[in-house]
Amino acid sequence: MPFAVVTDSTAYLPQGFADRHAVRVVPLLVHLDGREFRDGVDLGPGELAEALTQHRAVTTSRPNPGEFIAEYRSLLDAGADGVLSVHLSRELSGTWESARLAAEEVGSDRVRVVDSRTTAMGLGFAALRAAAAAATGAGGAEVEAVAVAAAEHTRSFFVVETLDHLRRGGRIGAAAALMGSALAVKPLLHVHDGRIVPLEKVRTTSRALGRLVDLAVEAAGDGRVELAVHHLAAPDRAAEVAARLDERVPNSSGCVVSELGSVIGAHTGPGVIGVVVCPGRL
Repeated sequence: MPFAVVTDSTAYLPQGFADRHAVRVVPLLVHLDGREFRDGVDLGPGELAEALTQHRAVTTSRPNPGEFIAEYRSLLDAGADGVLSVHLSRELSGTWESARLAAEEVGSDRVRVVDSRTTAMGLGFAALRAAAAAATGAGGAEVEAVAVAAAEHTRSFFVVETLDHLRRGGRIGAAAALMGSALAVKPLLHVHDGRIVPLEKVRTTSRALGRLVDLAVEAAGDGRVELAVHHLAAPDRAAEVAARLDERVPNSSGCVVSELGSVIGAHTGPGVIGVVVCPGRL
């Protein structure tokens, strides 16, 4: 059995991708109305968007190390040569730390843990590329290097309706949150060195979507790329952005569209649109 790849639910891989590429997914946790849910398992995007619209308190937390330990041991007992566990940025969550502690328990010589310094399909592409390398019989060092390279070269841009959710969740500072306080200004952000950072202020949603496409086209350049569009409760806007990207990035392998789940969605809020550009192809 080749090297196994594990990621977490914030990769938001499109339906069926995890099974198709033999990627195991450990869910993060969401807390709503005093109840705990597993991201992508017990609480869907629609329910989350409704809760946020009603201003109900939604919080998130990392998986405990025991969940990773169980996953790692299951894969190793099934005959995996080793495990690569690649996760969202440690600047955004303690998930990487839980995975690291679990790897120490199981054996760091058998489990490699990677901080992708990103999330969503920035993380997803890294996990998929690693799994593709593993499927060819690549060893642990090569599988890890493939994941790290994919994550390092991925660019992620997104626009939100408001920065309030990111501010309340501690994912962006109060000073940066003031950037989106002006009437009719749509905050455009990106993931830089593991953090969510303001990039530009754009007036109107239409201009913001156009700017997202322009940034993605610029990041794609003339080489082969993979593209993903994320959204929460905004399928029409996501489809529009994906269609524009298909027209303007001829060297892509097609643009996948994936709705954000409860953990990332809780911090971005409904209406978010994101674009992820990953050089190369599976």
